[in-house]
Amino acid sequence: MSRFWSPLLNQLTPYVPGEQLAVPNLIKLNTNENPYGPSPRALQAIAEAAGDALRLYPDPHATALRTAIAARHGLAPSQVFVGNGSDEVLAHVFQALLKHGLPVLFPDVSYSFYPVYCKLFGIEAHPVPVNASFEIEVDGYKTPCGGVIIANPNAPTGLALPLADIERLLQLQPDRVVVIDEAYVDFGGESAVRLLDRYPNLLVVQTLSKSRGLAGLRVGYAMGSSELIEGLERVKESFNSYPVDRLAMAGAAASFDDEAWFEHTRQAVIRTRGELTASLQALGFEVLPSATNFVFARHAGFDAAALAQGLKQRAIMVRHFRLPRIEQFLRITVGTDAQCSALLDALRELTGPQAKAA
Repeated sequence: MSRFWSPLLNQLTPYVPGEQLAVPNLIKLNTNENPYGPSPRALQAIAEAAGDALRLYPDPHATALRTAIAARHGLAPSQVFVGNGSDEVLAHVFQALLKHGLPVLFPDVSYSFYPVYCKLFGIEAHPVPVNASFEIEVDGYKTPCGGVIIANPNAPTGLALPLADIERLLQLQPDRVVVIDEAYVDFGGESAVRLLDRYPNLLVVQTLSKSRGLAGLRVGYAMGSSELIEGLERVKESFNSYPVDRLAMAGAAASFDDEAWFEHTRQAVIRTRGELTASLQALGFEVLPSATNFVFARHAGFDAAALAQGLKQRAIMVRHFRLPRIEQFLRITVGTDAQCSALLDALRELTGPQAKAA
């Protein structure tokens, strides 16, 4: 704390990302990274872009990348906005589209960056409770508001809303923007992109960090009507005209050209997720149905914080949230088969008869 800080800083509780340890042979299952990495075409495109052109500013409109994204989703480039990771895109969304002097609605168990953005931008947050099964109930979003934001599939629960519920939500709030944050949609959710032509109040946000294996490249994007996208562009141009660099644009655009790699790695994660879920259940864990590249699990006989610490001592990182309602859950990224096998071996030690006796 410093006497030079603005009053706002004293009110902020920043988002805390997953822990990053510099430990040899670490099994990192706490930040939902793709274990299979990016497309070889993306890596090649990045290498080819790393030349003399880096002395020049990148295209401020990211034309080639927006065109590639638009083609992938059947949209016009004017319906696509890109930014330096989906977190930056979401920050612009809060400023441009959700700040109307009324509370923003989002689930009480969801991405913990949402209340951080509200505090940062002077927006009242109104968390809407999920039900006892951690499901989002759309009827809770009828109240007057400045906008709605929902992660679908939700994080950290992994649960997904069907498209019919998203459509009902859009109908409940026709005069406010409804943001559907689809960071994990490629692992089992239904994308709301197909609703864009019918609902001008819909904005869909996606990222290349998860299913495209490009978390280190920092590219996210939003899709909506050209009017909503224009609003995001106005905020971007008032903040940073060049948020996406040449290497990121090249690699991101190339990743959309490699559908075979995308599908192969996506299906590998889905398959391993099913096997991991069954194995955790066999160890006595309750595992919520996941449509993401992670599982959310708890064990009635063991404290989640203690399990997370025990795994950390074995160089295995999972995510534990010290938050109301979910403090006994662990969020576990779906890794490779070998990583998940090591995780399960460690959990057998930590939850076996010997552990109970101790």
